[in-house]
Amino acid sequence: MPNQTYPINIANEDLILLSEKGILLPQHKTLLLADVHLGKGGHFRKSGIPIPKQLAQEDLATLSDLIDKYQPETIIFLGDLFHSDFNQDWEWFKLWRELHQNIKLILVKGNHDILPEHFYKQLNILVINEYVLGPFLLLHDLPKEKSNKFTIYGHLHPGITISGRGKQKISLPCFYFRETEAILPAFGKFTGKYTLKNNDNAQIFAVGGSKIFKI
Repeated sequence: MPNQTYPINIANEDLILLSEKGILLPQHKTLLLADVHLGKGGHFRKSGIPIPKQLAQEDLATLSDLIDKYQPETIIFLGDLFHSDFNQDWEWFKLWRELHQNIKLILVKGNHDILPEHFYKQLNILVINEYVLGPFLLLHDLPKEKSNKFTIYGHLHPGITISGRGKQKISLPCFYFRETEAILPAFGKFTGKYTLKNNDNAQIFAVGGSKIFKI
């Protein structure tokens, strides 16, 4: 089944929510992703925990598919691109970068982005603490000070619990929009979720497999 999208308009700009858990900004030819956490599997494997090796490769393959489909000129990672210290998964990322040298990569630094600066310079990745794109302020986490721009960030790995018949429940990653901000779901496959409440002040778009739907 083809991956679904959900178009919305925020601050007079068109956004396309992707079931791959990213946001496309067509007017800026830019793709937003949060919390990829490359290397998290390798980090746990170094500690003797048998996490499958292909997780990082699967995330990079999904990212390549998004590039092929939407042809962004820029990808902005909203923090936690790489999970922790150097491990073999960074080598997979280097190989991926060689295939996509024409894409501008910007990393809004997150709490897990602790690799030395030269790692990012080697791959021509701009690392900054925040980024302004049109009416949007792009961060890793909730801003410390109130902004007059619509803020988009990650960090929380937002999820929503949906109840079905027979007291069945399922937790799904989600995009979480409020009046002045939006929280992106974690892009990486090997990430948890923090369940947020469904309230009247929020617009919530859940992701289930290749589908995306408004709650």
